[in-house]
Amino acid sequence: MSEPKQLHLAGFFSAGNVTHAHGAWRHARATNGFLTKEYYQHIARTLERGKFDLLFLPDGLAVEDGYGDNLETGVRYGGQGAVALEPAAVIATMAAVTERLGLGATISTTYYPPYHVARVFASLDQLSGGRISWNVVTSLNNAEARNFGVDQHLEHDSRYDRADEFLEAVRKLWNSWDADALVLDKASGQFADPSKVRYVDHRGEWLNVRGPLQVPRSPQGEPVILQAGLSERGKRFAGRWAEGVFSVAPNLAFMQSNYRDIKAQVKAAGRDPDQTKIFTAVMPVLGETEAIARERLEYLNSLVHPEVGLSTLSSHTGINLAVYPLDTPMTEVLRDLKERNVPTPLHMFTMAMQANALTLGEMGRRYGTNVAFVPQWVGTGEQIADQIETHFKAGAADGFIISPAFLPGAYDEFVDQVVPILQARGLFRTEYEGHTLRDHLGLREPQSLGENTWQAAQRHKAIA
Repeated sequence: MSEPKQLHLAGFFSAGNVTHAHGAWRHARATNGFLTKEYYQHIARTLERGKFDLLFLPDGLAVEDGYGDNLETGVRYGGQGAVALEPAAVIATMAAVTERLGLGATISTTYYPPYHVARVFASLDQLSGGRISWNVVTSLNNAEARNFGVDQHLEHDSRYDRADEFLEAVRKLWNSWDADALVLDKASGQFADPSKVRYVDHRGEWLNVRGPLQVPRSPQGEPVILQAGLSERGKRFAGRWAEGVFSVAPNLAFMQSNYRDIKAQVKAAGRDPDQTKIFTAVMPVLGETEAIARERLEYLNSLVHPEVGLSTLSSHTGINLAVYPLDTPMTEVLRDLKERNVPTPLHMFTMAMQANALTLGEMGRRYGTNVAFVPQWVGTGEQIADQIETHFKAGAADGFIISPAFLPGAYDEFVDQVVPILQARGLFRTEYEGHTLRDHLGLREPQSLGENTWQAAQRHKAIA
């Protein structure tokens, strides 16, 4: 009898006050130590103790100010991103106290240059022994643009067009050193073999990068590429580049649909679908009994102020929802936007959350409890393990992103109460079998690009 297929586990949380549950920082057991290295190092050690594949940190590059066109609500009530430490710096502190756990950071392709991004991740991968991933985003709104001296955020699909070229440039930089280029021969005095270090000379529509990188080739070939865009353009981008995809869906049917769509995009891009792992996000709330777990969920969600949910929703949709009274029916808000010809994801959010019958304030409270439809699962450790197993076997995902209801204790609870059950069922590893993140995820090392296509074209032109 063959061994059961094993699932993957990832932690996902903001280096700040709020991830998906806006009540998290108000929770009685939240330490709110998000400005200290001890807080992040405790979480990293906990997830490594639980044999997680990885943890990774999101990022946003602006304080929310879409609601009321000012920062008051987001800052007053602790909206998503009111505090956000730079993720690459944070995972460096976690790498220092772990040996096997994979670590990822989010950096935008829209507001950082490719040389900088390539060097940051290559450096982290060297220092961690090959455990690093880059969560690729294209950023969200005009508030972020203005923090980088740009008045208008680039249009959605254009951001992905630019990101395609950005990934090309970064991969060329990561491959500008052959694996055996570093010689370090003290007797002869040869430090490295210059024939195995290349200029990349990337010249494209959006970007020009000369290279080479100053960091030799990564211990795992290249850092792992993660991605989270679930628009049609985002899925095509994932199909071309992603080795791990962060999927968010409210129920099993949506999870299965996202899983099939992304795997199909990977195949359409000429890649092996098994080399892209799909993770779907869930927020477990645990209790000694199901009734206790439900009480704990009710408590967590009661901590959400409706306006802080609307602040985040305004940021995500680009609509200033403060112009409507809180008791306005959602049907009226949507009708008004339609009459004004305002395209917005708000229609999608309302439909997915079955919120047509709600007032705007009720919608804000609901959005603030589980941003972007992350399902809140309640129960004992056994019941949460049952849900994970059922969804995994039903083709919802290759693994699960555990979004914490509060920090840091929610991860301690999951590792102590759920992971041992998954291990006993043969669904999750009991020990790490490899050292790099690619080992954990079962990903092959990318083939070295060698001489890049632009260089080859120039060489052939000179010969001709």
